[in-house]
Amino acid sequence: MTQVAVLTDSCASIPEEMLKQLSIHTVAYYIHRGGEVLRDLVTIQREEFLRWLITAHFLPTTASPGPGDYFEAYKELTEEGASDIISIHMTSDASGAYQAARVAQTMMKEENPDVRIEVIDTRTAALSQGWMVIEAARAALSGLSLENITARVKRMIPISHMIQTADTLKYLYMGGRIGKAQHLMGSMLNIKPLIGLEDGVIVPLGRAHSRGQAYQMMADMVAETVGKGKARIAYVHVGAQRELDRIKKMVESKVVVVESLFAELSPALAIHTGPGMAGLCYYKVED
Repeated sequence: MTQVAVLTDSCASIPEEMLKQLSIHTVAYYIHRGGEVLRDLVTIQREEFLRWLITAHFLPTTASPGPGDYFEAYKELTEEGASDIISIHMTSDASGAYQAARVAQTMMKEENPDVRIEVIDTRTAALSQGWMVIEAARAALSGLSLENITARVKRMIPISHMIQTADTLKYLYMGGRIGKAQHLMGSMLNIKPLIGLEDGVIVPLGRAHSRGQAYQMMADMVAETVGKGKARIAYVHVGAQRELDRIKKMVESKVVVVESLFAELSPALAIHTGPGMAGLCYYKVED
């Protein structure tokens, strides 16, 4: 039986070595910077984009891949021998990727009805989406069926969480992704807002007076969610790698973590968080 192919978007921000190791296929988001059209993690990389973003006088816009991009990706996978594909995407409330992939799914069914494609709206983003992709890829490598892999991913949706903080929410606001956290825009200077995703929408989680306090609040939230269980955690950032060691130390003094990784968000997501963002994406591991 042919192994299930696993496809996602560049915004999942999975470290490059894991993409290769787990045979994960990605489709790049678009970044419109003035007159330039860039492809996320293809024609623009993290370090180069961050250097520009720090001094930018305007905010680029992003666009999800279109149905044609996903159709071509599905065709390429079938040409490589895949008959089953699981396609895993960012929350449909913040991006058109899921809808575009569904259109491509229909196009593929018309061209090659023997190919089975499952398209998943994760209701989340970044490495919370990324963990679902990683687990799907591991399950595929172990020989699980498309049905079993899809069920495993769907079980992760309600238990996946993201918490992040930054010095400002202006990037989320300017990019139109502020969600239910808009009232935090009025916070006084030196307040560190904590935000997360709930059912696909950005929500406020609290305010701190310093980075240290914000990270301690993150650790407490994770501990409350995980309890005496175990977690997988991705520590994520945009140009704030050193902050992750602080977060990791605080979190792992309270929670048993069976697997962790560090990841920098892709440029298409960094546009919306801005430089200096630090946080985590996690879920409680099933017994």
